[in-house]
Amino acid sequence: MLQVVGIRFRKGTKVYFFDPGPYSLAIGDSVVVETVRGVELGMVASAARELDDSQVPQPLKTIMRMATPDDLRKVEQNTANEKSAYTICQERIAAHRLEMKLVDVEYAFDNSKVTFYFTANGRVDFRALVKNLAAIFKTRIELRQIGVRDEAKMLGGLGSCGRPICCGAFLGSFQPVSIKMAKEQNLSLNPSKISGLCGRLMCCLKYEQDHYERARRSLPKPGKEIDTPDGRAVMLDVNAIKETVKVRMLSGDVDDIKEYPFDVIQQLMPKRTMADASEEDTLSHEDIVMIEEDVLPMSADDFPIVEGPDF
Repeated sequence: MLQVVGIRFRKGTKVYFFDPGPYSLAIGDSVVVETVRGVELGMVASAARELDDSQVPQPLKTIMRMATPDDLRKVEQNTANEKSAYTICQERIAAHRLEMKLVDVEYAFDNSKVTFYFTANGRVDFRALVKNLAAIFKTRIELRQIGVRDEAKMLGGLGSCGRPICCGAFLGSFQPVSIKMAKEQNLSLNPSKISGLCGRLMCCLKYEQDHYERARRSLPKPGKEIDTPDGRAVMLDVNAIKETVKVRMLSGDVDDIKEYPFDVIQQLMPKRTMADASEEDTLSHEDIVMIEEDVLPMSADDFPIVEGPDF
């Protein structure tokens, strides 16, 4: 078992594990650590706890020190420099007439590098821009192309629920989201209803999907005949939230609609074979096409990086 503490470097980003060493840390404390990107200042996102060795990426680095007032002032200065660097980069992009949209600027804690995040519809030849920025800032320059979901994560905003968007508030990484999830959850397929600020399917479609899938696997599909405590009936609908099924009785009035809890119907169901389960779980060609068309990029790490010269 290893003693670890979770550190986050920017709001809404992934949490990384470090060895707390001799320090007693509380959530919200600022610390200085060494990463693959160099020395960085981060904030404690999860208190110290023990994890199995297999759950911790190796090698596990130790926290260098608690952040000092000088460290915090340096971060404030970097934040101010990022604003001016953003304006300068926008002017240079316009001067070079490049089809790219600047999203954010990030200064390394030790000022060894400046990273510019941007979006573009395709590949952009920005080699001249990199040289221009390197000459202005006299440091290493990195241009990183990101996707629209990463752009929304960096800029933040309010979702249709009225709360801050999930990716900007707490999601460390993106999960694949497909139109099939919206169909299984009986949501309107109107793009304006199920799309987030990024214009892609909302991340929250993933949250309840496992529950809907379990309900779908444990019950027959709508349209099939089933046994109920009151006789044979045809499945009409499955309400995964209320855990009930709606059926139309085959005997008596044709409009005799009843609702039963999951467990009542499951007790009367014949035991399914593996072949039946496999057949019901098979996706249609239409669903597969929709999934392939709407699987979304995972993170900024999936996009190319172009770096300027070191000074």
